[in-house]
Formats: sequence, C-alpha cells, structure tokens
Amino acid sequence: MRTGTSWLWWVHALAVAGLLSLSHVSRARAEELNVAVAANFLGTLQRLSVLFQSATGHKLVVSPGSSGQIYAQIQRGAPYDVFLSADADRPAKLEAEGLAVKGSRFTYAIGRLVLWSPKPGVVDGKGDVLRQKGLGFVALADPRTAPYGAAAEQALTALELLQPLKAAEKLVYGESIAQAQQFVLSGHAQIGFVALSQVTDDKGKTTGSVWLVPDTLYKRIAQDAVVLRASTKQALAQRFLTWLRSDPAAVELVRASGYALPR
Repeated sequence: MRTGTSWLWWVHALAVAGLLSLSHVSRARAEELNVAVAANFLGTLQRLSVLFQSATGHKLVVSPGSSGQIYAQIQRGAPYDVFLSADADRPAKLEAEGLAVKGSRFTYAIGRLVLWSPKPGVVDGKGDVLRQKGLGFVALADPRTAPYGAAAEQALTALELLQPLKAAEKLVYGESIAQAQQFVLSGHAQIGFVALSQVTDDKGKTTGSVWLVPDTLYKRIAQDAVVLRASTKQALAQRFLTWLRSDPAAVELVRASGYALPR
C-alpha cells in the first residue's frame, strides 16, 4: 500500500514539474512588441492588445503621439517595432528612406472626422454651431503633425470658415488629437474636431453631441501600418500586422470603434 501511494505521489510530482516547465517555456517565449501609434487609435489598440495577448501570449507595449512626432522619433532612432500612423504619407516616407520594411505597409483603418462636444445638444447634426454668434473656442490638432488636424482645416476651408475663425482667434491647437480632445473635456474649448473613434464607446455608440463631418470636405484619412527596419523582432511584428488585418475579432473591433475598412 505504501509502495502504491509512493508511486502515485511521484507521478503527481513529475506531472506538476512538467506543467511548471511548460509554463516557464511559454513565458520565456512570450515577447514584448513596441508599437508606436497615432493618438486617435490609442483606445482601439489598447483593446486590441488584450485580444492579441490572449491569442498569442505576446504583449504590446504602446507609445502614443501624433503621427508627425512619432515619424521624427523614428528618424532619430526610437526603438519601435511597428508604427501605426494616422496617415499613409509618413509610413511611405519611412519606406522610401529605408527605415521601414518594404512590403510590410498596408492600410489598417480609414478614419472619420467629427465635430464633438461631451455635452448633449451643443453640436448639431449639420455643424451649424460653427457659424453661431457667441461661439467659444474650437479645438483641433496641429495640422503640421496630425493628419486629423489637417483634415479639420481642410473641412473648415471647404466651409469657408477657416480664415474667419482664425481672424476671430477661435481656434486652439493641440499637439495631437488626444490633446485637442482634452481641451474640450477640460472646458478650455467649447467644441473640437476629433476622430469618431475617440467618442465611440465599446458598444459602438457615440457620446455627447456629434457632427459626422462629410468625407467630401477633407482628404481621405487612410491610416497605414508598417514594420520598422530597426526592429529586432520583425517576424513577430509582421505576425501582429497579419493578425490585425485578418483576425475576425480584431477586424470587427476596429470597425466597431468607428473606422471604415479598406476594400
């Protein structure tokens, strides 16, 4: 009886040791991927990160900013593996400059611009609030570094409002679209031009009051991703981008966050 009990104990001990060993190997193989992301896509990427880690065991370390700021950081040697830009131009430039892996670039989302207030009833469905007397400050991202800021100025130009609002000193510029949104949230600006994704909750519903700016008023916001050539984890970086564009759950999350997808 003692012999049988001893034998069972050793079988159990070996099984536990084997599981611990496999767990250790799994953790050892899990890697961190440094992803630089345009501020408009930050919230979406944070949710995607949970899905990717669950599916692969690998963790995304996320660094947000304006596309222009990140582009400059990459030129100076920032240690990113992947760049998720808010435009197509900067990833293409990195590719031309030899700083991105050729053939890795693709459009992962198409952004939508909105005029927004966190308060119901402030922004009307046609954007006429921009012409109202007594209009407060209007926030937007710096058009030199943030594609959504450039899109906002393009829309205001098409509406023949850019110069009047500048002359009235009604425009306030954030370094990124995240800062532009913060200006509105803090009350420093009455309304602001932001990405639809920033004001869309997990259930796909918008918060506050929103005008979905017609996409005929601004240049199409094609957001491109690229693997960076300086990365020491190019295989994993490419695996992440392949997952991003093909995994059904990832694709649906991007769509539900307020983005259109390329056909």
